[in-house]
Amino acid sequence: MRTLFLSHPRYRDHLAPENHPEQPERIVAIERQLEGEAFQHLIRDTARPVTDTEIQRIHPAAYVDHIRIQAPHDGLMMSISSDTILSNGTYEAARLASGAACLAVDEVMTGLVDNAFSAARPPGHHASARQAMGFCFFNHAAIAARHAQAAHGAERVAIVDFDVHHGNGTQNIFYSDRTVFYASIHQAQLFPGTGETSETGIDGNILNLPLGAGANGAAVLEAMTGAVLPAVEAFRPDLLVLSAGFDAHFRDPLGDLNLVEADYGTLTRALMDVADQVCGGRVVSLLEGGYDIDALGLSAAAHVSALMGH
Repeated sequence: MRTLFLSHPRYRDHLAPENHPEQPERIVAIERQLEGEAFQHLIRDTARPVTDTEIQRIHPAAYVDHIRIQAPHDGLMMSISSDTILSNGTYEAARLASGAACLAVDEVMTGLVDNAFSAARPPGHHASARQAMGFCFFNHAAIAARHAQAAHGAERVAIVDFDVHHGNGTQNIFYSDRTVFYASIHQAQLFPGTGETSETGIDGNILNLPLGAGANGAAVLEAMTGAVLPAVEAFRPDLLVLSAGFDAHFRDPLGDLNLVEADYGTLTRALMDVADQVCGGRVVSLLEGGYDIDALGLSAAAHVSALMGH
């Protein structure tokens, strides 16, 4: 498989307080794991900033300007919510993360690569059109979906989110949009408190599968193969976007699910199989959570290895 890996040095310029879980070392850990011989055929490129046209398909210009203007200078940090921290490098990092999502879509939709993984921060799936929260400022998965539709003629896009937290921002953005399907497997009653099975969108375009604390990889795989994959197959998207959070790992400090790194390879291969059936194998994967540094690196490596066909 021709797998594209996207990152950027400026992701490390988005800073957070020392005890904050969303740290620059997250990207370092992933890049270190992908230096091994098994990843020598990975196609590597650098993210580009999102354009105003691309980002404003999801986020109004006034909101984007607000994030830019709020960003402090001279190494200072400020909270725009209880857990969402702006530093001098945040705005540029977030624009690069969204731009990477669009670049990944471009490469996959034009057939230059088979699939892509963007290791970017800050993450995105908690950001709604006009609100930053949960470490997130711009919703990269939503921007990617709209870019596929606007720039590449995709009629339908499916987003599958396997972060331990529910992607409330992505759900909110597409709740009444029949052209985008959003499915989430997440821990029940965890931040942000959304993602009940009763939240089904318009014509069932939203599918939530909350799992109880302690659920393991077998339970997640059962939810994936029993519900999510058949729904994706029925929706028949032109592109599959993954909100790839690795915080369901048993070592992660922010969740209580019990996946191991090998589970992410299994889940990825299952998702690739359905993508092969419905959309020519076109998969764009975007990093969301994962806050135990070692577990994140190993889990992301298992994910990328599966994308490469290993």
